[in-house]
Amino acid sequence: MAKDIEVGGSGEFHAKDYHDPPPAPLIDTEEFTRWSFYRAIIAEFVATLLFLYITVLTVIGYKSQTNANNGDDDCGGVGILGIAWSFGGMIFVLVYCTAGISGGHINPAVTFGLFLARKVSLVRAILYMGAQCLGAICGCGFVKAFQKAYYSRHGGGANEVADGYSTGTGLAAEIIGTFVLVYTVFSATDPKRNARDSYVPVLAPLPIGFAVFMVHLATIPITGTGINPARSFGAAVVYNQGKAWDDHWIFWVGPFIGAAIAAFYHQYILRAAAVKAIGSFRSFS
Repeated sequence: MAKDIEVGGSGEFHAKDYHDPPPAPLIDTEEFTRWSFYRAIIAEFVATLLFLYITVLTVIGYKSQTNANNGDDDCGGVGILGIAWSFGGMIFVLVYCTAGISGGHINPAVTFGLFLARKVSLVRAILYMGAQCLGAICGCGFVKAFQKAYYSRHGGGANEVADGYSTGTGLAAEIIGTFVLVYTVFSATDPKRNARDSYVPVLAPLPIGFAVFMVHLATIPITGTGINPARSFGAAVVYNQGKAWDDHWIFWVGPFIGAAIAAFYHQYILRAAAVKAIGSFRSFS
C-alpha cells in the first residue's frame, strides 16, 4: 500500500502525520436514506433560529435603550461592542453545540465555501442553505412577536448600507468580512493544522466566534454587518421595508464572493492542492 505523501517546501516528499478526508461527491443521493442527514438539517435550522433570535433581539434592545427621542442616554445599553459580542458569542456557542452533528455552518456563505472546497455535497449544501434561511426567518419572527412595539420602529435588525457609504464600499466590506470568517473556518478545521499543533488545545469554535466578533466591530457602522446571507435574508423578510430590500443583493453577492476567495486561497495557495496532486501523480509514475 502506498504511503500518504506531503509536498515539502524543497519539493521533497515525506510521510503525512494526518489524513485529509476524501472529497465529497457532487451529488450524493444516498444521503437521503440516512437519519444523520436529516438530523444535520434540523440542527442547522434550530441553530440559525437561535442565532437570529438572540442577536437581533440584542440589536433591537440596544436601539430601544438609546432612543434620543425618548431622552435616553446615547451611551446606554450594550453598545456596538456588546452587539459584536452577541454575534461572536452566539456563533461560538452554536458551533460548539452543532459541529459534531452538522458541522456547525449556520451561514450559507460558510456552506458555499465548504462546498467549493468539496467538503460537502451539492445536495447537502442546498438543503443546509434552505434550513438556515428558514431558521433565520423564524428567529426574526420570534423577535418581532416579543418586541412588536420596537421592532419596526428600530429597523428590525435588517442590514442596510449606512448613510454616507457607497454601494461599492458596502459590497467590499461584506466581501472582506466574509473572507475573514470563512478563512478562519478553514484554518480552524484543517486536519493538517490540527495534527501539527496538537499540543496546543485550541477549541475550533473559539477562533470562529472571535472572527465574527472582530468583523462586526469593523463593519457594523458600514452595513450593520451581514457576512451571513441567512441573517440578512431573515431580517429583510420579517422587516419587509424598502431599503432593506434595495440593498439586499449586497448581502448575498458579497458573502459568496468572499467565501469563494477564502476557499480558493486556503485550498490552492496555503494547502497547495494543485501542487500536491501533481506531486502525488509523479510519485507513482
